Amino acid sequence: MPERFENDTRYFRTVADNADDAHSILMRVYEALRAKGYDPVTQVVGYLMSGDPTYITSHQNARSLVCRIERDELMEELVRSYIEHNVT
Repeated sequence: MPERFENDTRYFRTVADNADDAHSILMRVYEALRAKGYDPVTQVVGYLMSGDPTYITSHQNARSLVCRIERDELMEELVRSYIEHNVT
């Protein structure tokens, strides 16, 4: 028997805890990169674009932290934060 699909649009939902985790991880990674003298923006962009965790310092366990969460979740947090602070 063939499956029936609804015509309604599905919503992509994320768990609120993931947003908190992504925010916390980004802030800790940012601080670790700054502490080591790196430009946090360019290093995080390098990681997000390539998936290569060596863009993130191992200082303060930042590399290990950033690998605990999917890159799309980090991107979602960055976009959400940007919109919240820049769109009126």
